[in-house]
Amino acid sequence: MQLEKLCQQCLPILDEVGAFIRRELGSVLQQAIETKSINSLVSYVDKTAETMLVEKLGALLPGSTFLTEEETVENKEGDLRWIIDPLDGTTNFLHSIPVFAISVALEKEGELVLGLVQEVNRQENFYAWKGGGAFLNGEKIQVSDRGDLADTLIATGFPYYDFDRTKDYLKVLGSFMQKTRGIRRLGAAAIDLAFVACGRFDGFFEYGLNPWDVAAGIVLVREAGGQVSDFSDGDKYFSGSEMMATNGMIHESAAEIIAPLKR
Repeated sequence: MQLEKLCQQCLPILDEVGAFIRRELGSVLQQAIETKSINSLVSYVDKTAETMLVEKLGALLPGSTFLTEEETVENKEGDLRWIIDPLDGTTNFLHSIPVFAISVALEKEGELVLGLVQEVNRQENFYAWKGGGAFLNGEKIQVSDRGDLADTLIATGFPYYDFDRTKDYLKVLGSFMQKTRGIRRLGAAAIDLAFVACGRFDGFFEYGLNPWDVAAGIVLVREAGGQVSDFSDGDKYFSGSEMMATNGMIHESAAEIIAPLKR
């Protein structure tokens, strides 16, 4: 499989879906918004975008399977499986806050080999494939080289349904506030990870996510020279239940701060 060629074939698909999402910004009526679960919203925009992605990506790899957030297609295992979040940052989108993304990853025989994230509003395409490096709109990117926590900017996502660790989470936030340049919460994990990959953020941590939130970003960070782990510096991060991603240089010191969140 020629991963670079496949990646290039995916880019116009993301551009088309991104254009659709931008056209719908500010047009979704309140009565058209569904609540899937606590603090988890969806609209026809998510579902239509996902249908478009499934149709076009499936045509690139006939016989491939899917793992998608909105389940517009049957989610099942397969040797080649697309992992899709059609609109990461739905709440931002529905409130007309221009920070949301499309996230697409490809898994081959259980290994993530391709990842693309489009920051829709700025039309920034981040993409990477196994062994090929990471790119932003055609230019190669890499993680930052900041090794002192005091010089770093950290991203996170607030808990939105699992509040059992809130006290520990706030303790971790307090530590990062005192030991870094600051903390940012954009509301779209795919963008957070893409920004780690290109050096805008030096690290990111969150728990309570799903594979479609993080799959593409994992590929981006790895191929940009960064490091991804769970909160115990292990490899149980693909589920998104807990993960941290850094430039590698601050991984150990960041993990020490995040330690209270270990489970």
